[in-house]
Amino acid sequence: QVQVAESGGGLVQAGGSLRLSCAASGRTSSQSYYAMGWFRQAPGKERQIVAAIDYTGSSTYYADSVKGRFTVSRDNAKNTVYLQMNSLKPEDTAVYYCAATFGTSFYIAERTYEYWGQGTQVTVSS
Repeated sequence: QVQVAESGGGLVQAGGSLRLSCAASGRTSSQSYYAMGWFRQAPGKERQIVAAIDYTGSSTYYADSVKGRFTVSRDNAKNTVYLQMNSLKPEDTAVYYCAATFGTSFYIAERTYEYWGQGTQVTVSS
């Protein structure tokens, strides 16, 4: 099993930046290939994919709404995945979740992910 925990959320003005971190623990040795994803859920809306990254960090996916503004990366030596969020907009306000699943690619579908964090709130003021 893998446990994941997000950190780094907060309140920021529009145009500002935040970096979210997701620390993984448990079955995270180099022999376990796990992909990571970032999702978000705004009030009254369904949870949606934001970004995803494969276990090497060489392949990534971004939702159209965040392309060019967000960057996902990982440091496997630290078992940590990051989401750098720049040029934030009020519509980016949501609870952001980190998720993990075992596999060699990156994955977009929410149902693919087995392990989820508790979420961290990101609020962007106008």
